[in-house]
Amino acid sequence: MDGINNLNLHAVISLMMKHYTYPFFLVVGLMFSVASLFAQDSTMTMKVRKNVVRFNLTNPVIFGERSLVIGYERAIGPHQSFSVNFGQASLPDFGLFDPEIDDPAIQLEKSSKDRGYNITADYRFYLKSEAKYPAPRGLYIGPYVSHVFMGRENSWYLQTESFDGDLKTDFNFSVTSLGAEMGYQFIIWKRVALDFLLIGPGVAKYTVKAKLDTTLDPDDEALVYQKINEILTERFPGYSFAVDDVDFQKTGSTSTTSVGYRYVIHIGFNF
Repeated sequence: MDGINNLNLHAVISLMMKHYTYPFFLVVGLMFSVASLFAQDSTMTMKVRKNVVRFNLTNPVIFGERSLVIGYERAIGPHQSFSVNFGQASLPDFGLFDPEIDDPAIQLEKSSKDRGYNITADYRFYLKSEAKYPAPRGLYIGPYVSHVFMGRENSWYLQTESFDGDLKTDFNFSVTSLGAEMGYQFIIWKRVALDFLLIGPGVAKYTVKAKLDTTLDPDDEALVYQKINEILTERFPGYSFAVDDVDFQKTGSTSTTSVGYRYVIHIGFNF
């Protein structure tokens, strides 16, 4: 598959339909539910509270329970705010293999020393023309910047003509993004904040590295990198568009800059 440098509109749409169909309908369902609650609350006079602490609901759904991100938003005017989000990031589980089904030449034995972090900041402009209430409530647009790093050490068993034994890989994946976003934040029951960031296109730099703890010939190295690619393509939404497969299989590292996309659902407390 071509790398993300060749990504076009059709590829983006295909990616979204393939990997994000369930989250999309989840978002739509939640928004209808919130709209109903919001309608019940809209006739009430609400005290202006400028702060929101929140939890990212999207990351655990996509990447697993170890991807936990919290955030803080502060209104700095009637229609503006800034926010910072930080926490733990984690690659999706690689899983173990069945030798009778998967490639018998290389098997993942275990994963260890999982590590990663997520840091994101944005500046929001709550649209005055659409706002019935001051920030941090209502429809917003604004810029964002994000850096995510995920890494993991794995133990493998490799059996080829030139190598038979165990080896370890140290895999690292990072994304640095800059873009623009649009979303809507509801405040219901006077205190509960539900933030739907639905549109977040941008430019992202993707970097992938895998280090081996033993010397292999080029063919065996390519086999290991190919297996890592297959695992992450299957378990990591959008990974195949972020990596040039050919370069990564040959060298164990690659870096490319292309389109990125951000969408998030937050739940929080307004105070």
